[in-house]
Amino acid sequence: MNDNNEEIFLCAICNVESGTCNEDCKFCTQSVRYKADIQRYTLKSIEQIVLEAAKARANGAVGFCLVTAGLGLTEKKTKFIAQAARAINKENLGLRLIACNGTATVEQLKELKAAGISNYNHNLETSRDFYPTICTTHSWDERYQTCLNVKEAGLKLVCGGIFGMGETQEDRISMLEAINSLDPMNVPLNFFHPNEALPIVKNTINREEAFDLITLARKMIPNAHKIMVAGGRELMFGDEQYEIFKRGANAFVIGDYLTTTGRTPKDDVDALESYGYKIAKNFHVMPDEK
Repeated sequence: MNDNNEEIFLCAICNVESGTCNEDCKFCTQSVRYKADIQRYTLKSIEQIVLEAAKARANGAVGFCLVTAGLGLTEKKTKFIAQAARAINKENLGLRLIACNGTATVEQLKELKAAGISNYNHNLETSRDFYPTICTTHSWDERYQTCLNVKEAGLKLVCGGIFGMGETQEDRISMLEAINSLDPMNVPLNFFHPNEALPIVKNTINREEAFDLITLARKMIPNAHKIMVAGGRELMFGDEQYEIFKRGANAFVIGDYLTTTGRTPKDDVDALESYGYKIAKNFHVMPDEK
């Protein structure tokens, strides 16, 4: 558990392309099927992405994640994310770049790595058995294979999931076991954020269960450099959200998420400092990256 001496890592998200996905994931407002009231747009300009990266760094982020809607990488998206990565790195901001663009081949991932992407985020979302109840347009096995592709391409894997979609505790344990089998560098834990447009109507876990799941993830995935709390943090934990660091987390997302708003980065940073936490100023080079 975090004793206030361990650094807290902050990450920011850039929603490069929003609300254009044709998949049927029942937890996701990005799907066009559910007609959620969100911003929908195709690829942002490179200039806008670079501005957001600089702002994220100024707000204390050490990681910056480029996210696109849709099943996976296409030739066009691969080239665009690579172009964005090169433009950001040219600014020497000191950010570790993460891509989160769905299913991907080894070749596509190698192209991103060559452009300066360090990590690739692809979540398993839930257990293999429960997955067909939340998504029918692609399989859990496809997600797992992409994670294997990330490793083969030489990128660091970021892999997590979502809690509170109606899954059982056995499903949660099964997902964490699968994530651990992939030996990811970072594990983002999301907590379902209800939206009236979605087929899943409510979050099925309470706050204490959510805290316990963070602790369980830290225990079951001991080699992960970061256990990160991402989507749903504010709604799930409310005025106790900074207790996550006493339960095993050492990272979280600042600013807005993909289609929901978060606290202001300043509010988060001020709160962390008031509790005596040390905020990481730089990402850490892993032993096999030296």
